[in-house]
Amino acid sequence: MINMTTTRLALAALRAHRPAFAGTAVAALFASAVMSASTTMLWATSGVRTEGVGDMALVLLIGSIYMSIFVVVSTMGTAVTQQHRELALVRAVGARSGQVRRAVAAQALAASVPAALLGCAGGCALARVWFDGMVEHGLIPAGTAFSLTWLAVPLSVGVTAVTSTLAAVLSVLRFSLLRPARALEEAATGRRTLGLVRTPLGLAAVAGGVALSVLLSRGPADKAGQGAFLVLILFCVGTGLLGPRIIGPAAWLVSALVGRFGSSARLAMLNIRTQPRRFAAAVVPLVLVVGFGLTKIGVRTTAEHRTGSAGARGEVWLDYFGTGLYAGFAAIAAANTLAMISFERRRDVALLRVVGSRRRQVRAMAAWEAAMVALTSLLLGTAIALATLAPLLDAAFGSPLPYLPWPVAASIAAGTLLLTLLATGLPVRSVLRSRAVHVLQAA
Repeated sequence: MINMTTTRLALAALRAHRPAFAGTAVAALFASAVMSASTTMLWATSGVRTEGVGDMALVLLIGSIYMSIFVVVSTMGTAVTQQHRELALVRAVGARSGQVRRAVAAQALAASVPAALLGCAGGCALARVWFDGMVEHGLIPAGTAFSLTWLAVPLSVGVTAVTSTLAAVLSVLRFSLLRPARALEEAATGRRTLGLVRTPLGLAAVAGGVALSVLLSRGPADKAGQGAFLVLILFCVGTGLLGPRIIGPAAWLVSALVGRFGSSARLAMLNIRTQPRRFAAAVVPLVLVVGFGLTKIGVRTTAEHRTGSAGARGEVWLDYFGTGLYAGFAAIAAANTLAMISFERRRDVALLRVVGSRRRQVRAMAAWEAAMVALTSLLLGTAIALATLAPLLDAAFGSPLPYLPWPVAASIAAGTLLLTLLATGLPVRSVLRSRAVHVLQAA
């Protein structure tokens, strides 16, 4: 009876965080859609004899699996962290560590499996658009039949469900083993350290990216092109692991600059400095968007600037289509994470209103936080793109510096800022419409 009661308490605590539950479902849905579309494309082009099409489809599938794992792990980790207070409470009333872990795993499955199945349907429709575009641009012979495959379903659902469950269990593993009193304390103040494993792994990933970048710069252009994606992956993984250690110091650096803009700016910087983990979770998906987008676009714009041609029309279209697909997926994940974080702070926003802050001051604070997240993401994403492009461009053109037209750079910067402002501002605006006392009672 005790075991059943405590398990129900744990599940009830998890259900109380509906935005986190919905956020993980959204990430799983789009991850499944991208993977199922890539799997279907690999199957549909398997019989095409046009040179390079099969290899391109395989690369796109591998890339989609990597990005899906990256995004789902980040989102699931954020969702579990937001539930620490409730998990600590159910531990205090008698729930065992194993019960907490099973409850979190059940939530991950409940969120990911239905969403992944729905995403498979969308992925099939996306694959058809993708296939028709390849036919139109001459990458696939006209008259080639488009065919679906049932393999897309188990692959997409399996990767999404397993990734979500493992991410959930690993995110709560250390916390579930804490004594109840220590868990309650950490839930209230947050964990300040990254742990003994995360920091070395993050440093190793960054060092590996740097070493591989230098190695590729000394080889032929075709090898540099093949290894560029791995460099990008290593840097993105390193940024994800070291995120809290990066965004905290970055906030310290800009604090002196933004302090002159008023109390809302100073409060925003204080929030970021004291809660680097929360804001790092928002930065990581945006870094993926900026880094991946700048890398793929920079290759083409530099080639066109140096040689007068960005490449074969069909190859260029496929590159931009894949870039748009992955960047759009990562952008949705970033907006989803930002919205989860902003909605989870509804109690903090209500407290600011109770102590006398005006609505415009709270909105200004949220805008400054969004601007900081966008700026940090742009800087890190640009650095990753430059490190990824350097060996490829040096091997191909004799110079590691890319050429990027200013309208393109301005569009990426403006899009990143707009995304963060909307994803942060809309949840805050919805909280401000309610009475602060009612929000505090509900929270």
